[in-house]
Amino acid sequence: MLRLGAVSFGGPAAQLALMHEELIKRRRWVTEQEYLDLLGASGLIPGPTSTETAIHLGMSRGGWLGLWVAGICFISPAALITGAFAWAYITYGSLPAVQGLLRGVKPAVVAVILAAVLQLARTAAKTTRLRWMGALCLGLYLAGVNELVLLLGSGLLIALLRRDRPAGLSFLALPAIGGFGTAAFGAAAQPTVLGVFFYFLRVGATLFGSGYVLLAFLRQGLVHDLRWLTEQQLLDAVAVGQFTPGPLFSTATFAGYVVGERFGIGGWPCAVVASLGIFLPSFMMVWATHSLVRRLRQSPWTAAFLDGINAASVALMAGVLYQLAATSLALQPDAWLIFAAAAAAIFRFRVNSAWVVLAGALVGLLLYR
Repeated sequence: MLRLGAVSFGGPAAQLALMHEELIKRRRWVTEQEYLDLLGASGLIPGPTSTETAIHLGMSRGGWLGLWVAGICFISPAALITGAFAWAYITYGSLPAVQGLLRGVKPAVVAVILAAVLQLARTAAKTTRLRWMGALCLGLYLAGVNELVLLLGSGLLIALLRRDRPAGLSFLALPAIGGFGTAAFGAAAQPTVLGVFFYFLRVGATLFGSGYVLLAFLRQGLVHDLRWLTEQQLLDAVAVGQFTPGPLFSTATFAGYVVGERFGIGGWPCAVVASLGIFLPSFMMVWATHSLVRRLRQSPWTAAFLDGINAASVALMAGVLYQLAATSLALQPDAWLIFAAAAAAIFRFRVNSAWVVLAGALVGLLLYR
């Protein structure tokens, strides 16, 4: 998990693809079906889905201790690297140039996600009904429908169909779920280390959806309500979270450091408590729900519910793949060459996906420095 956390560039879909390659295909910690069930369960609770899937896998492999070891090892590289960038940002007033690294990593990540989506789709789309459900979720996701609505709606729809309910009523499940609002934050106040901790704890405990939804939460809370950060500082924090490996929620480390330095309450203490606050709810929620996942698989009705969630989960990964490919490969011959080389390495020569991503980063740095 420490190694995966250090090389998992490219966002949640890439991280899930790397976990699938390393821990399910190579090490066989759990079966494909169990992995999909854990992934689907992670999407139903607040927090970063890829990090919670890593924590689930750790608990499956090593129990209570495995839960903490897996989560901490997966998160630590991103938090430490992001903290170092925050220190450089405050000290030197700008971010290091990383465009070359990004231009090399993204095409390689597209190949990694493609391999994972194709592999997982064989398990998730095992019936015609699930294939149609996945296609519907993919279309709705690209149209802008919330990820949590799609996960729950897909699970309910497949479960209702499993119980032979009228199809017309079943499709009411998709629009029926959607009352998930954002947390309201208080008025502007002078920050304290404890206040920073509780702010990010509240975000970690209430934020559904992908890591990119975090931007909207932090913009409203840190910039407009509390005025702890400027708009530019928040954008720089999100940029660092995107081009560093590991979960995008490590943006909190950068934001916490900048808040601490800006208000003179300590950059590193605030970076640490911001990281603890935003990730701690994930550990607690995984611990509370992990034992339920296998029980759900034992009942025909709840097994159908999980099947629907799994189909939606793979569809969401496919949607991210399409969006990432559209921005990373379009009209860029050099990017297509890196993608083709990465795909050949994965599909033809079975090269470990982590090495493929690192090679992409190295090529990008050499070509675009």
